[in-house]
Amino acid sequence: MKTPSTTSTTRHRANNTPSAVAHPSPYASAAQTKALLAGSLAARMARLEAKDMLSTDMAADLVGTTPVTINAWIAKGRAIGLTQPRRGFKLPSWQFEPVLWDAVPKLSQALGTNEGWALLAFLETPSGALGGLTPRQAIEQGHLARVVEVAGAEGY
Repeated sequence: MKTPSTTSTTRHRANNTPSAVAHPSPYASAAQTKALLAGSLAARMARLEAKDMLSTDMAADLVGTTPVTINAWIAKGRAIGLTQPRRGFKLPSWQFEPVLWDAVPKLSQALGTNEGWALLAFLETPSGALGGLTPRQAIEQGHLARVVEVAGAEGY
């Protein structure tokens, strides 16, 4: 049976181990969270204003359909529509290229989402599973099946 002083000493040592001191809290502070969200908003606004972005009307004109159809495609995960602060969506124009057009609904299904920002982030973020390419680059190089596999396996 341990004596109270031994137990007390053991607890004291456990709380002052180098690993406990070397590993600060894994949680972000309120200030860090606020800065991250502010940076995210700025990045999203910049992305919405990029030259490859189309309004719903422009996308409809590009593919010869109506804005209502474009909105339906966004809702179904058939097209990537990015919400913006004001009403409506912005759409990356490159998704209407034939090789990517066939990929968007497959990726939406594999990722389990039709949310535009999530789809865009997946497509534009380099992946170690794809040799450092972005999924969009890998698809453009003919590796759609591998990209869909990565999307489903990694649970983005």
